[in-house]
Amino acid sequence: MTSTACFIIVSRNDIPIYEAEVGSAAKREDAAQLHQFILHAALDIVQDLAWTTSAMFLKAIDRFNDLVVSVYVTAGHILYIYRTDLHMS
Repeated sequence: MTSTACFIIVSRNDIPIYEAEVGSAAKREDAAQLHQFILHAALDIVQDLAWTTSAMFLKAIDRFNDLVVSVYVTAGHILYIYRTDLHMS
């Protein structure tokens, strides 16, 4: 089974600090843009949720096809965003 995961750290000013993609799926040219689109779309949801909940781990905040985005928000509002396939085991 092929699967990928994407991890990105975003500063409190929505500036990407670190980005990594891991997995066994073949790389496609448009995959990087798709992953960035999905993760940046999730930022809007995170900004709304981060101020209304005391939870630091926001599980499955966004879905796109077979991709799920989860976020860990630190006390300093640094975001650890993780995008993974639903089919990963």
